[in-house]
Amino acid sequence: MSDVIGLSAADLGAAIKAGEVSSEEATTAYLDRIESVDGAIGAFLHVGRESALAQAREVDDKRAAGAELGPLAGVPIAHKDVFTTKDMPTTAASKILEGWQPPYDATVTERLRGAGLVILGKTNMDEFAMGSSTENSAYQVTRNPWDTDRIPGGSSGGSSAAVAAFEAPLATGTDTGGSIRQPAAVCGLVGGKPTYGGSSRYGMIAFASSLDTPGPFARNVLDAALLHEAFSGHDPRDSTSIDAAVPPVVDAARIGDVEGLRVGVVKELDSDGFQPGVRQRFRETVELLESLGAKVVEVSCPSFDAALSAYYLIAPSEASSNLARFDAMRYGLRVGDDGTRSAEEVMSLTRARGFGPEVKRRIMLGTYALSSGYYDAYYGSAQQVRTLIKRDFDAAFENVDVLVSPTTPTTAFPIGERAEDPMAMYLADLCTIPSNLAGNASLSVPCGLAPEDDLPVGFQIMAPPLADDRTYRVAAAVERALTERDGSLIARSPYAVA
Repeated sequence: MSDVIGLSAADLGAAIKAGEVSSEEATTAYLDRIESVDGAIGAFLHVGRESALAQAREVDDKRAAGAELGPLAGVPIAHKDVFTTKDMPTTAASKILEGWQPPYDATVTERLRGAGLVILGKTNMDEFAMGSSTENSAYQVTRNPWDTDRIPGGSSGGSSAAVAAFEAPLATGTDTGGSIRQPAAVCGLVGGKPTYGGSSRYGMIAFASSLDTPGPFARNVLDAALLHEAFSGHDPRDSTSIDAAVPPVVDAARIGDVEGLRVGVVKELDSDGFQPGVRQRFRETVELLESLGAKVVEVSCPSFDAALSAYYLIAPSEASSNLARFDAMRYGLRVGDDGTRSAEEVMSLTRARGFGPEVKRRIMLGTYALSSGYYDAYYGSAQQVRTLIKRDFDAAFENVDVLVSPTTPTTAFPIGERAEDPMAMYLADLCTIPSNLAGNASLSVPCGLAPEDDLPVGFQIMAPPLADDRTYRVAAAVERALTERDGSLIARSPYAVA
């Protein structure tokens, strides 16, 4: 069934709708693919073979009964293990939630099921989404299919690896500081961060509530847009959800015309310190857009230089608050409850064993930043920087339609290279963090391979809030032009299936 695995999600959905292949056949093919290659990749924490096949048969029964199917009905998908699923464990890759079976589905999970997508299983991630390499998982290492000695990005590295290894045509991720766009970039995929509030956080285990955003992974722009549309939209159960129509991302992905579009190159995100091959491919892509009729100008966003520092005060502060709920009292791991210890002692022992080093580091950072006497100096100042970053975006978007930059300063780095250097690890999100702090739409699209290591480079497109369609419009133009010139980039991956 390699012909099924080689299809795009859009083409597979069309084939299922037309009765050319059943969802059960397609799902079986992907489950067999996971069994065959995931031992080398480590993308999945849990594979729900029986539940996936049951979902697939349900779609096939609906098609046989003449029901109108959506564009992705029957298409398999990998689901990040940060979204609750009532038929599979949800651990956020943490020992403190090992084996936890939620009693309810996240809104994103509900909407996937409602659209007829077949959930294959739950993917590995950095614990509680804290990391840029998926090395912080409490369970296993996930490897980049382009080079299995390198990281697949993070925190959604299991999802990016699954799609890049052709273990799933689509995957979900979450983006708090770049956790979709950065893994998409280093794995040669399309990955989008919708406008904050454009996709529901209900049932998504929280890291930093003012930053977390669910989004799509795919091997092409149209597939990403179809998935974005499938699970986005207002949700009254999420107090930060925007009550507005989903931007026309699918139409934009199909058009891909940039004639007359004003494109701003962010001066602060085009640094001499970036990997030379990354800058080379980025500059070439900017020139490509200009050749397609876009009007390119340089834009300065001076507050972006402080974004990394502000983020690593705001995000840990919110994490310190959010992770207080894992207290060994209600669900999950419980250590030392032998009848002789107080609740406080049990809580302390459980959190000491259940949380990994990076989670503990961020809880301590956040607790310190929020503590009496330091709140204004640290957390308060970081929020002021956040306001300045939003103002820089607003000023830039008065003169341009989109902003662009490299997605990451480097290609995928070797596993273990930055494990003992948190600051070097944090720099992987240098270009992506500003969009999270401002809440605007942003997307990464592949723009070629870096000449020095033949690894994928990502091109980041940023647009104003609720102008997500602009990111897909530009990404589609880049994808189409580069594919016509060089052929499909993902087809050059060692794990590609024709």
